[in-house]
Amino acid sequence: MKKYLLLLLVCLPLLFLARQAQAWGFFGHRLLNRLAVYTLPPAMVGFYKANIEYLTANATRPDSRRTVVPGEAPKHFLDVDRYGDSAEFKMPRRYADAIARYTEDSLLRHGIVPWNVVTMKNQLTAAFKARDTDRIMRLSADMGHYIADACVPLHTTKNYNGQLTGQRGIHGLWESRLPELLSTDYDLFTGKAKYLDNPSDAIWGAVIRSHAAVDSVLRFEKEVTAQFPEDQKFGYEQRGTQTIRTYSREFSRAYHGKLNGQVERQMRYAAALIGDFWFTCWVDGGSPDLSKMPRTPSENEQQRLEREAKETAAAPITTAPGHDE
Repeated sequence: MKKYLLLLLVCLPLLFLARQAQAWGFFGHRLLNRLAVYTLPPAMVGFYKANIEYLTANATRPDSRRTVVPGEAPKHFLDVDRYGDSAEFKMPRRYADAIARYTEDSLLRHGIVPWNVVTMKNQLTAAFKARDTDRIMRLSADMGHYIADACVPLHTTKNYNGQLTGQRGIHGLWESRLPELLSTDYDLFTGKAKYLDNPSDAIWGAVIRSHAAVDSVLRFEKEVTAQFPEDQKFGYEQRGTQTIRTYSREFSRAYHGKLNGQVERQMRYAAALIGDFWFTCWVDGGSPDLSKMPRTPSENEQQRLEREAKETAAAPITTAPGHDE
């Protein structure tokens, strides 16, 4: 009972933030970064809890950069099915080797999420070695986002929004609509964070697991759609001052039931993996005594975030290859 009450306390503020900001799709990322904090060992959890609001709010920053920062979009996905049958098991794990085989232009066109997470793992390890609170928090927040993306099946396929199979909109349905409606009933608590002997294998394991679920994500949506008239599949809801067309609650629950806990399992897996990566970076960074470091980001970091937000809002939207819906 305590487990579900705690999850309710974690989820409700995030649902409120999502409605206030009208950033409906951001709910899952914020929740996963927040949950990952509770997987950490005693030597880390106090430091991360002191920064939990920073980690929550900035979990969505990579998405805010997607259409304005060149090179950002490919960091969120990998179209495994662009590279042939069972490519997820055969692709080079080192980015340099992947460039040699496919060229960097091809990789950036079809996504680089697992290689990006490994790069960030090295950066966060270096930040722990340097005892740099600002970089530790910034990289932890961003890394949590990319790891979570790797745990979404539709981030591993060229048919990322069902646009190739007449199912346009399924990405937001699976990744956003279902967690927002139903996550307060999920069991998202995992054991304590574990040290990753091979972080590259861990993030590729996430991609492999996600890609294996693509078929069921698409097939079950078609099966449920066949049971619902169009006027019952979609409905209208008020979001702030806007009335939007979205998947109906009845359709969403039917699809969720057909998936048989898949979204819940992937969210639990993602929260645990984010904690595992943070913990591994801390260990590999020399296990610094976090109690002797500044507990929260500096004033300079807060000002940097404000500048970045203003610059992002003012920047022209660029055309980025890849998952642009």
